[in-house]
Amino acid sequence: MTVPFSTFLLQLAQAVAEEDGQRLAYLLRPTSPHGKDLVKEFRNPSRETLTSQYGGSIDTPWDEIAVRYVLVTTHAARKRPGEAFSEQSQLISLFFRFFSQNTGWTLPALFSMLRDLRDLAYDADFNARYNGQNTECMESAAGVVAKAFSMCMMDRCVLRKVYSILLADLHPSLRTSPLDLSRKWGIYYVVGLIMKCYFRVRRINLSKNILRALEANPDMPPLSAYPRSHQVTYRYYLGMLSFLNEDYAKAEQELTLAFYHCHIDAHRNQERILTCLIPLRILRGHLPSAELMQRFPVLNELFSPFFAAIRTGDISAYDAALERWEHRLVELNLWITIEKARELCIRGLFRRVWVATDRSTRIPISMFHCSLRLSGNDVSVEEAECFVANMIYKGYMRGYISHEKQMVVLANANAFPRLGDRPAPYALL
Repeated sequence: MTVPFSTFLLQLAQAVAEEDGQRLAYLLRPTSPHGKDLVKEFRNPSRETLTSQYGGSIDTPWDEIAVRYVLVTTHAARKRPGEAFSEQSQLISLFFRFFSQNTGWTLPALFSMLRDLRDLAYDADFNARYNGQNTECMESAAGVVAKAFSMCMMDRCVLRKVYSILLADLHPSLRTSPLDLSRKWGIYYVVGLIMKCYFRVRRINLSKNILRALEANPDMPPLSAYPRSHQVTYRYYLGMLSFLNEDYAKAEQELTLAFYHCHIDAHRNQERILTCLIPLRILRGHLPSAELMQRFPVLNELFSPFFAAIRTGDISAYDAALERWEHRLVELNLWITIEKARELCIRGLFRRVWVATDRSTRIPISMFHCSLRLSGNDVSVEEAECFVANMIYKGYMRGYISHEKQMVVLANANAFPRLGDRPAPYALL
């Protein structure tokens, strides 16, 4: 059924009057079916023409929002993402005037509009780059989303408390929890959108301002009280920030929680989490099971050569995999982490030397030197001794070096401890 603009205005006003956030979000989504009807109704719309005809037909700012919506859908339908992004930004600015004076029922509409803004910014930037132009739509989108974050944070629920008390005086059944109506329930969803924008434009350092604002606000509900999807997105980006800052313990903790709480059908999101979580687990000496990797063929293709090299202590195979996947690892910010995990391969090689000597407690350094040479590492005896010393220092081996006798003296028991048993695996990286 075709929806003319006059009907759209009535539906918009009704959704606002009934405080129906889901309906409002649907009405203002550019991809909704009625958007195509409005594009057909107005062949060449302009803000001035639409405002002169329909301005004041419903309450402000919804009349202006409806006009902007027509312009957004028109530009989007005619493959003009830059103009569509500009109009969507203005639409959200108008919505902020209403949002700042209302309760959490408006959050579904806010989420939908901000998500559409991010998508339009991505399309606008892609289209501009394709045509050899410079654009900063995604960065501008991050600024708009950050403003929404401030509005959610500044909701103190004072008016809601008064309103709840008045309702409770009228009838006990009307008692309402102020927190249930708060805009604060939108904080972590909006934070997730901001992080996505910052990561897209490589302005990751700006995320610190958002995290400081969260830490400085004591009035927020606990993270566990928010929807599971909000928690997963927030923990993922918190883990990614820690990973890039080389705080590997914090990164592993947050990414592990994000993975275990991620919906089982969200395969793409699970793959993104594992992309950084797997290298962290490798550093701890925990290699993922074949069953897990079979669920993620892309990750299996990338990481399986490294797993095989670590299990066999094949340094040359590990180096070949590093060279083959260098470009991809750099894109994923994993090169440094995977290169650090090369030590596990050296540990595996030295353990094979130990096994070859019938698990002797005294092994000449020359044997470790020969093993390194055979594995394709052209190093001197002195360098081989440094490799052994490094393995002992980092807890991969238990023993000491007799430099005078050029001998490695290993512990009688547990000479090569299990990788997962090291007390602080990230501390000595």
